Amino acid sequence: MNNILKLGLNLFVICAIAAGLLAGTNQITEPIIAQRNEQANNEARQTVLPGVSDFKALDKSKYKSDGSVEIVEVYEGLNGSDVAGYTIKALPGGYGGSIEIMVGIKSDGTISGINIGNMTETPGLGAKAKEEAFYGQFSGKPATELSVIKSGTPGETEIQAISGATITSTAVTTGVNAAVAVYDSINK
Repeated sequence: MNNILKLGLNLFVICAIAAGLLAGTNQITEPIIAQRNEQANNEARQTVLPGVSDFKALDKSKYKSDGSVEIVEVYEGLNGSDVAGYTIKALPGGYGGSIEIMVGIKSDGTISGINIGNMTETPGLGAKAKEEAFYGQFSGKPATELSVIKSGTPGETEIQAISGATITSTAVTTGVNAAVAVYDSINK
């Protein structure tokens, strides 16, 4: 009985020290991680809405989401006092989980670009969404509801699916459509 108590106490002390070290490491690295995440978000905003000098976060009361996809943030892109467009971050559900998408929509009602962030899609299939051959299709499209096609030449409001990854292609397009719905709610 005494050996079991001693063993249990030793295990408790080791676990307490390990938990304390992990908590300390987390506290030290948390601001650095937050800073790097913000830097990555700023770079993504610049990528999807190029040529914009400043971004201002919009309050959730200024826009509406259709509720089909989680909208994480909406930023107004400004050149001086002129609104150049908006960046909208959405989290549609793909085959392997949520896909982080940043969508840029110019004030003239065209999609200026999208950026695929964190995702856990299948390597070699759904992960191809991060390739320019797929996400580049969105640039220049009108900010209207887009659809996915599996074959043929895509029209003005169509996106060619990634072969073998229709679920991912549809998820990304759903995220872009949710961003377009938010854009529409701002510009009513």
